[in-house]
Amino acid sequence: MKVNFIVEDSGAFKYLGCATAAKNLYNNLSEKIDISYNDPSLDFDVAHFHTFGPRSLWYLHRFKGKKVITAHSTPNLNHGNLAFPGLINWLYRPIYNRFDHIISVSKKCKKELINMGCKPEVTTIYNGIDTSIFHPDEQKRKRFRNKLNLTNEDTLVLTVAQRTPRKGIYDFLKTAEQFPDYHFLWIGGFPYSFFSKDYRKIKQALKQKPKNTTFPGFVEDIFEVYSAADLFLMPSFAEGHSIVMLEALSMNLPMIARDTEEFKEAFNGTLQYFSQVEDLNKDMFSESKREKFKEKAKEVSKYHIDYVADQHTKLYEKLCDA
Repeated sequence: MKVNFIVEDSGAFKYLGCATAAKNLYNNLSEKIDISYNDPSLDFDVAHFHTFGPRSLWYLHRFKGKKVITAHSTPNLNHGNLAFPGLINWLYRPIYNRFDHIISVSKKCKKELINMGCKPEVTTIYNGIDTSIFHPDEQKRKRFRNKLNLTNEDTLVLTVAQRTPRKGIYDFLKTAEQFPDYHFLWIGGFPYSFFSKDYRKIKQALKQKPKNTTFPGFVEDIFEVYSAADLFLMPSFAEGHSIVMLEALSMNLPMIARDTEEFKEAFNGTLQYFSQVEDLNKDMFSESKREKFKEKAKEVSKYHIDYVADQHTKLYEKLCDA
């Protein structure tokens, strides 16, 4: 069984979670099965797509073997993310219907795919990471906090996401205003540039951001950032199955997240939840709560990439046997 991963991972796609998820999976599978990455050859039994763009659609048109796509993106996720989601969203159903099988990254995602009229069979397999490589580093903690002029006693609240309304950037700014004693750090930028929803409005809002916030954009060493943080805040209104949440939890970061269906499906009681900024209170940020949810964060081990890769291998074998 020969498998080829097809991933658009340059330009705007480079910084997206779908490319990271694909590389995590590929790296693990490469130790177990005969697999290639963006090989232009058509000599494969299975082609597994993780995004669609010009390169992947051209390969899809020519490939005659079994075709699988992981639905990291759905129309719902483009609202509040792209400036003109309607220009893209109409493409999903006809493109997804060209595959033999679709992998959804959550049960909520699966429901959306079925409701939008996708005809191929849909299997839910969550994203995974190598949880063993994510662990706090005291030296990296000190180094990054020094860059921010923070002492070890200061509370640093971290968010890693694109700067868009869907990711909750406005509520992030409101939360920082509500809790001036804490420092808030947002890692991430505008991968879609001016095609991002509210691009100019958000840039203007950041010019007037609270003094206790920092927006450095993208960083080279995400381990340094996770190590420096005391708490992870996920104000996003919708996700597939968030890679950054898996990473943060693997770093034993306690987390406060929006009370969305997909977060409760994936993480249940591992997190503290809120609906509106007004629901947040100082107790949720307290040291005692942070210690309690640090312990719960260890439950993320069930998303270890070994287990996720095995699920994919079984699916490939089933498709080849069919």
